[in-house]
Amino acid sequence: MKLCTEGSVEFHYWDIEGLRQLEGPELVQQTVDKIQTVKKCLKATQDRQKSYTDKHRSEMEYEVGEKVFLKVSPWRGILRFRKQKKLSPRYIGPYEILERVGPLAYQLALPVELLQIHYVFHVSMLQRY
Repeated sequence: MKLCTEGSVEFHYWDIEGLRQLEGPELVQQTVDKIQTVKKCLKATQDRQKSYTDKHRSEMEYEVGEKVFLKVSPWRGILRFRKQKKLSPRYIGPYEILERVGPLAYQLALPVELLQIHYVFHVSMLQRY
């Protein structure tokens, strides 16, 4: 059974037949070594995938008093802004930012029509005006 690829050449196998010949401390040590190898390969893979994702990611920060649009597409089933789904807007607004609640959340000044929606939104739900 192939465990992982280290680099692009070397393969590590969990040899079931070979384990039957080992006993006691040798079996434990070989198992621990293989687990460490798998953990190292997983860490390398996670780091590589993170670097791919971070290339396309950008930090969005807004100032208090700035105007932003609010993304409404997740609420299509709950709150429809027009009759036709196809023609309903993706963003509504602009609305003023009242406060930064956390590192990634902002409180908006919403109109009376949107009182059924919570007024704190994640930065991914906002678009610069």
